Amino acid sequence: MTPETVVRSVAEPDRLRVLGAIALGAGTPDAAVAASGLGAKAALVALRRLREQELVVAEGDVLRVNYDRLRELARATSPAGDDGGGVGFRPFLRGDRLVSLPAQQNRRRDLLRHVAERSFTPGVDYPEVAVNERLRAWCDGGEVDHVTIRRYLVDLRILSRADGVYRFGPEPAGEPGRAERHVRAMGLG
Repeated sequence: MTPETVVRSVAEPDRLRVLGAIALGAGTPDAAVAASGLGAKAALVALRRLREQELVVAEGDVLRVNYDRLRELARATSPAGDDGGGVGFRPFLRGDRLVSLPAQQNRRRDLLRHVAERSFTPGVDYPEVAVNERLRAWCDGGEVDHVTIRRYLVDLRILSRADGVYRFGPEPAGEPGRAERHVRAMGLG
C-alpha cells in the first residue's frame, strides 16, 4: 500500500465515515455500522476494504484504527522520501524552501547537508556571492536568512572557506583538488 492508495481509499465517503466511527470508539462491526450512519451492507463493505488495506485492525474482538500503519505511510511521503536519510525534514522544508532550522544539532546538520548537496557541486570553488545567491533561494519566505545558513554550513564543516572562496566536499576551499594536484605533479599544470 502506498500513501496515494490510502488517500484514494479514505476519499471514498463510506470508508471515511466507517474509519471515523472506529477512530471515535466504535469497537465492533455493529457499533461501526451504527455510528457511521450508513446502511449495514455499505458500512460492512467499507469496513472490509479498510481491513484489507490494514487501516483498521482487530485486536481480539475490538476494532481499532491502525495508527502505526498510517504513521509509516506518512513518513514515506516526507521530502525526498526525501529527507535524504529518513531524518524527517518536513517541518523544516516546504518544497525547496527552508522554513526553519531544527534545534537539535544532529538534525540541523543533516538538514544543512541536504541543502548543501542540492546547492553545490563537490570540489568546486564558489565565491561568496555565488554561495549567498544559492542559499538565498532556500531562505525566501522562511524564518532563517542565508547568512545564518552559510555560517552554520562553515561551522559544521559542511562547506569550507578560505579567502572568500567556499567549497563543498572533502577538499578544503582554496586548495587544489586531487585532480589538479595530479596534473601539477605530472608537470602539466
